[in-house]
Amino acid sequence: MMISRQRCATGEGAMPHYEYLCAACRKKFSVNLTVTEHDKDKVKCPKCGSTKVEQQWAAFYATTSKKS
Repeated sequence: MMISRQRCATGEGAMPHYEYLCAACRKKFSVNLTVTEHDKDKVKCPKCGSTKVEQQWAAFYATTSKKS
């Protein structure tokens, strides 16, 4: 899945939102990660702690610290 970086009006980086499905317990969950964190870190399931997670296809949106 290709995720583009977006910048908010103030020039701060946006945090992409990623959706996952845990292969161990079948829980769906989402996390906000920078593109660097997403490429670098192993994502763990918040329910069972497994790293056997699959990224799900989802519409891209970003979370910022500023309100529009």
